[in-house]
Amino acid sequence: MPKHIIDPKKWISSYSDYLFNYTITRVNDREIAKDLVQDTFVAGLKSMKNFKGEASERTWLISILKRKIIDHYRKINSKKGKAEVRMTYNSDENEGDWLEERVADPFDKTAQDTIENAELGDAIYKCMAKLPNKQAQVFKMKTILNYETEAICNELNITASNLWVIIHRARTALAECMQKTWY
Repeated sequence: MPKHIIDPKKWISSYSDYLFNYTITRVNDREIAKDLVQDTFVAGLKSMKNFKGEASERTWLISILKRKIIDHYRKINSKKGKAEVRMTYNSDENEGDWLEERVADPFDKTAQDTIENAELGDAIYKCMAKLPNKQAQVFKMKTILNYETEAICNELNITASNLWVIIHRARTALAECMQKTWY
């Protein structure tokens, strides 16, 4: 298997849009997303000597970016000392619940938890049915079935950037629908 090479001169033109789209779906703030991508490039430059060429340049940069995103959440939520994802249920960014506080512990289920989880699942699928077909299909493939981005793009003949725009729109529409029907 040929070794991959690294060329930092092409990072911005080749990967900045992809990394930004990846980040914005996880932090939902353009300035923070830009900063995290920039931090990723700086960290990549600093650790170029550690690049073994076993993964593609993009995969290597994504792995750095994932750590930057986790560090971002650790920093803003340092009292718990671990990364958590904020789930916003409406347009007011100050409201919302921490995902881990919203979902019942799967090992400590009561009858009420089971009923609520079933109702939540039904509500999600009802809201998914209201999405445009392509949004619902992409959301299901990526989020529920855990397909790789490349596989989805190949199957639906879309770009990775387009996929992340579709995912973002689907998540926004689902959040609005869930706000009206579930919460």
